[in-house]
Amino acid sequence: MKPHATTHEENLPRIRRIAGQVQGVQRMIEEEKYCIDIVTQIQAARSALRAVELRILQKHMRHCVHDAFTSGSPREAGEKMEELLRVMKKQY
Repeated sequence: MKPHATTHEENLPRIRRIAGQVQGVQRMIEEEKYCIDIVTQIQAARSALRAVELRILQKHMRHCVHDAFTSGSPREAGEKMEELLRVMKKQY
């Protein structure tokens, strides 16, 4: 697979925040905090991770997929579509 032309560096602060949330969940479990409070923090971390996933997928579609379709290469466009379908299939 060839390297992508876009960068995802802008997502690093979000990923670091999510890592902090997960570490917070670990502490809550170690400290035997209230179950609902733990679940609430897990849900917040999952939501934040899904938001980063969506941002990266949107960027992929706007750049990598768009470029494949405008390149005039049906093979490359087909490969990008198959990649998207595989990723989407894992969601359901």
